[in-house]
Amino acid sequence: MKDIIGDYKAVLDLGEMQLDLVLHITEDNIITLDLPSQGAMGIEASNVVVSDGSVDFSITAMQMSFSGKKAGDSIEGTIKQMEQEIAVVFEKTVITLPGNPSLVSSEEELIALANKEQGNYKYRVEDYFQRPTSSSFQLSPNGKYLSYREKDEKNKRHVYVKEIESGKVIRVIEEGEELVRGYGWINDDRLAYMMDNGGDENYHIYAVNVDGTNNIDLTPFDKVQAGILNMLKEQKDYIIISMNLENAQIFEPYKININTGEYVKLFTNDDPANPVAGYDFDKDGNLRGYSKMFNGIQTQYYYKVEGSTTYELFHTINWSDTFSLMAFNYASTNKDEAYVLTNLDSDKQRIVLYDFKTKTVVKEVYANEEYDASIIGLSRNRNWEIDYLGYEGEKVVIEPVSDTFKKISTDLEKHFAGYEYSIAAKTEKEDRYLIIVQSDKLYGKYYNYDKETGNVSLLYDLMPQLKEEDMAEMLPISFMSRDGIKLHGYITLPKSAKDGNKVPLIVNPHGGPQGIRDSWGFNPETQLFASRGYATLQVNFRISGGYGKEFFTSGFKQIGRKVMDDVEDGVHYVIEQGWVDASKIAIYGASHGGYATLMGLVKTPDLYTCGIDYVGVSSIFTFFESFPEYWKPYKDMVKEIWYDLDNEEEREIAREVSPVYQLHKINKPLFVVQGANDPRVKIAESDQIVEALRQRGFEVPYMVKYDEGHGFAKEENSIAFYKCMMGFVSEHLK
Repeated sequence: MKDIIGDYKAVLDLGEMQLDLVLHITEDNIITLDLPSQGAMGIEASNVVVSDGSVDFSITAMQMSFSGKKAGDSIEGTIKQMEQEIAVVFEKTVITLPGNPSLVSSEEELIALANKEQGNYKYRVEDYFQRPTSSSFQLSPNGKYLSYREKDEKNKRHVYVKEIESGKVIRVIEEGEELVRGYGWINDDRLAYMMDNGGDENYHIYAVNVDGTNNIDLTPFDKVQAGILNMLKEQKDYIIISMNLENAQIFEPYKININTGEYVKLFTNDDPANPVAGYDFDKDGNLRGYSKMFNGIQTQYYYKVEGSTTYELFHTINWSDTFSLMAFNYASTNKDEAYVLTNLDSDKQRIVLYDFKTKTVVKEVYANEEYDASIIGLSRNRNWEIDYLGYEGEKVVIEPVSDTFKKISTDLEKHFAGYEYSIAAKTEKEDRYLIIVQSDKLYGKYYNYDKETGNVSLLYDLMPQLKEEDMAEMLPISFMSRDGIKLHGYITLPKSAKDGNKVPLIVNPHGGPQGIRDSWGFNPETQLFASRGYATLQVNFRISGGYGKEFFTSGFKQIGRKVMDDVEDGVHYVIEQGWVDASKIAIYGASHGGYATLMGLVKTPDLYTCGIDYVGVSSIFTFFESFPEYWKPYKDMVKEIWYDLDNEEEREIAREVSPVYQLHKINKPLFVVQGANDPRVKIAESDQIVEALRQRGFEVPYMVKYDEGHGFAKEENSIAFYKCMMGFVSEHLK
């Protein structure tokens, strides 16, 4: 029955909706089913019988079975689900892979690359990148249940709910081929979770009962990206979400019933040329204000004063300025009073109490001279008083404000001095907390904390196999750029460097690049590198977030130029400190970091020994041309950050800093890695760099995963990548 092997497509007519089905039959008679619009891929069939032209199978998770017969290039039959019988015809099809599969290194070649790392190391790659057996612990609002994710023998991370008093455990969310990207409690009886299709970022929002029943897709729409805007704790059967349902380029808010999926649109975003970029709802689900783009590079904020029926233009500012509503001040009788994050009259972002009716600052709540303020915690249970404020500098700094939180902080500091700790979950009464404790050497431990007694008890150690005493220290560093800007970053040093030896270095520019930054804490990449004897440098170059407006905007139109200078200045700084062997330096990064890897090999080829480009941009031109639809309204803003390709002078600069046009300058080994379904940096960005370099006679290992997007999320893919990376780096740095 070899003629039955292959891929088949069908449309299941369910009356009010139609559902696309994709059937895969292998030569081993393994059958899997995809439901693309549901984000469910590779659902494995059971009770499979393929013989004499007949095809029969069951899908247990869907409570359905199929029985059919081969008819030419089709399989005709009947799907039975519950008490329904639906005729369906699967037509044979050819499923094409994205990009140019002929460029991709074979599995044998990649295994050979991974095997180039030789050595007897205490920790395997798997020890750093396998998912914790249990993780993502949360409490139900009433504190009756503890939820968590638990990994099975196939690396599927299902969601379980444990009734704390009885100890009864139920699996409520089953992860299939598609990953559960995140989950959380909506109310005491229902949870929400999100999935996409192979990393395409078209997220669906699902809801399920605490006992696993009534598991429904709240957003069953093809090629639509959904996100949660407001959990509506005051209206427990509803949430507010955003979707680009009616126009792929713009997002609109919907109030949706979490039990039935019924929804109503709350606002019409009717100006696609100037789309709404953010919605501000209050706790009762009222839309109080919204920000929209204007002329491509400005932001207009519209606000409806309490008692008014219309939204009035509040102000027009540059898109790169900050005026962001963090939370309304529900402790006040003035319903137009809110906590706002702003830098309109300052370089650093500060938190102010603002009166939208009078358009005045009531008072400054929090600011820091060197870093952007960014953190506020309010107590819903204690009339919305401020519990804490903070910012991220070299590390995250939290300053207790309320008497209650000062006691909490004192209790936790007794146990966790020297570590970073934060609230992972708390009950609605705010009497019991889950605390996550981490550091540069500790992946993470969850603790139970009882506020009334002050008792702290260990709940779960996420990565017990990684011993703190074996992990490397992540040191904050600062230095001056060649043009006089103070730069910050981190160096993670292996033990041999701490003993005074000069070690090989991996330079790791971050993604983004705008507004993103590297942070202090446990990083499995840098710990893996340190375990192999490599130091890691991470520079928060100009355009990184958290260091003020002037620092942020100083990186505009400097990507590939002064941004790269900052990275290079960081390299020279760590060499000067005597930590690094200047003849053994690799550069590696993802997204913009992948672009920076390519530019590093172009701009300063003598500085680096080799590079690893992970989902990186290779041409600013093709990058701009392939934006996802919902990025296109922001193209003028991106032109301010990168380069305006309609301006002749900037177009020439963009060509100079597009690696694909400067390949003659690359003379060092390169390893390229890509997710085939990446919606941001399309696979063509990697294909074109690999193809062009190979035409010049370069051997370029090329890893592509066809079930991934912008970075690898599946455990087995991540482990395969890092094994190959360690083989590649070992070959060229040791």
